[in-house]
Amino acid sequence: MKIDKINLDGKKDAIEILDSIISAKINKKLVSNLLYKTNANYKGRKAKTKQKNEIIGSTSKIYAQKGTGNARHASRKAPIFVGGGVAHGPKGESNYKIRKINKSEKKIGISSLITEKNNEKNLIIFSDFKAEITKTKEMNKILEKFQAKNSLIILDKSSKNKIIRSVKNIPNIKVTDVNHFSTYDVMKFKKIIFTETSMRELEKKYA
Repeated sequence: MKIDKINLDGKKDAIEILDSIISAKINKKLVSNLLYKTNANYKGRKAKTKQKNEIIGSTSKIYAQKGTGNARHASRKAPIFVGGGVAHGPKGESNYKIRKINKSEKKIGISSLITEKNNEKNLIIFSDFKAEITKTKEMNKILEKFQAKNSLIILDKSSKNKIIRSVKNIPNIKVTDVNHFSTYDVMKFKKIIFTETSMRELEKKYA
């Protein structure tokens, strides 16, 4: 299927892209399943409290078992005392099930979402970046020009090195490559931007 390739001046040129990537059958059920697995596999920081046996200190009995009129206690490391261990606290364990995402599932999911973005006119393919762009202001103007202020930018290595400094401080923009983006990324951002080379790399990877 032919699709427009745009340079930074706005000039268009048609290039041929595999139908299996930008004109695939949209499988919403599989995409939904992939999003569920991706979110389920993500876990943030794991809290960890010290148990009684992890507290450093004396293990001697604080007073006699009987005859004092007080409740019986062992050492000061018991959870009832300040500075003691924590009873039934989080242990920092990753005891949740990792949900496997097959390569074929990911391939179909990515193709479905890119096809949907293309149908909605939210897929942009740029010519490879030839000159280095270091100023955020300059990159911001380019994104405004193409109405791409909320974008996932998937680049080849050379183009990425040329513009990475200029996009770091722009909100709602993520820059990555064909090996490091997921269905969640594609869903999160309104537009997807490829360079011609990064699209060719995606063809090799997902065709």
